[in-house]
Amino acid sequence: MTASLKLISHKLCPYVQRAVIALKEKGVPFERIDIDLANKPDWFLKLSPLCKVPVLVVATDKGEVALFESNVICEYIEETQGGAKLHPVDALKRAEHRAWMEFGSAILGDLWGLETTTDPATFESKRQALVAKFTRVEAALSAGPFFAGNAFSLIDAVFAPIFRYFDLFDELTEHGIFRDVPKVRAWRSELAKRPSVHSAVDSNYPELLRAFLVRHDAHLLKLAA
Repeated sequence: MTASLKLISHKLCPYVQRAVIALKEKGVPFERIDIDLANKPDWFLKLSPLCKVPVLVVATDKGEVALFESNVICEYIEETQGGAKLHPVDALKRAEHRAWMEFGSAILGDLWGLETTTDPATFESKRQALVAKFTRVEAALSAGPFFAGNAFSLIDAVFAPIFRYFDLFDELTEHGIFRDVPKVRAWRSELAKRPSVHSAVDSNYPELLRAFLVRHDAHLLKLAA
């Protein structure tokens, strides 16, 4: 039986991983189609107004509808699919969660600079920005094991792909980003155990990420050397 949901994807994209985790948490069948973002197929360019992944293609009686932007896709999954609730019931708490999801996107912006820069000064600037942001996250975290307590939520789906980067980065350099945030470290460890998180990428993800750093001549690799 063909899945009614198709997720257009890229193997390294953290925004794609958010949607994959949400779908897996809900137990929703879907078809994942990976594309090469350096050589985007014409059908994808027609499908995605922003020419970015993820795109969730939803089959309806009137044809297929393409949803873009990861948080929009996650919200649609939450609102239309069964399974465990990934947002709080309370409207204020739900809005608060959405705000922290946006904060996660801001962290990804700094991470992009950290992993792609060839310049030591820029690397240090991004490193300090990440330290500051994770200090804010530390203050907002519950006692665990997840962001808001015992229930896994969309915030957890947003931050899990962020932490995944550091599985490799930790091997390359003593960056110190998580040195003074014990609750963040515990949260990161808990998320890594989650089946939906673990299976959101292929087993060759570390090799693909390392190759990405090589292509960008990343300062991170020079630190490792």
